[in-house]
Amino acid sequence: MTQTTQTTPGRRIVPRPSLFSRPFWQAARRHELVFQHCNKCGHNILYPRYNCIHCGSTDLGWRKASGKGTVYSFTVARRPTHPAFVEMTPFVIAIVELEEGVRMTSNIIGCKPEEVRVGMPVEATFEDVNEEVALVMFRPASS
Repeated sequence: MTQTTQTTPGRRIVPRPSLFSRPFWQAARRHELVFQHCNKCGHNILYPRYNCIHCGSTDLGWRKASGKGTVYSFTVARRPTHPAFVEMTPFVIAIVELEEGVRMTSNIIGCKPEEVRVGMPVEATFEDVNEEVALVMFRPASS
């Protein structure tokens, strides 16, 4: 979704948006979760790209996601996967399937790693890294 990443002074990795992912990251900064939608075939798409992965059309738009989903798959990183993650370990890396049918990789926060389960209802939350970047995370869904 990004061209490259950079590390902030606090050692947090932040994205450098590409031409195609910039609207996603701008929405995240506003604490909104969005995905692409093909105006030709109706297919929902995440991660951002130039053309529809279903029909090849370049007629793509953006839609706001509900922010609700379920854990499709996950793993617990018990060792840092990058020096920036030393203080976060252990943490959950998950694939979340949104209500809209798209899947995205993120972290599950707000619970112990051993409490995370496949099928667990989650909701989007945002971590403001700096004035320009907010990361999309997920937490257990409130009732």
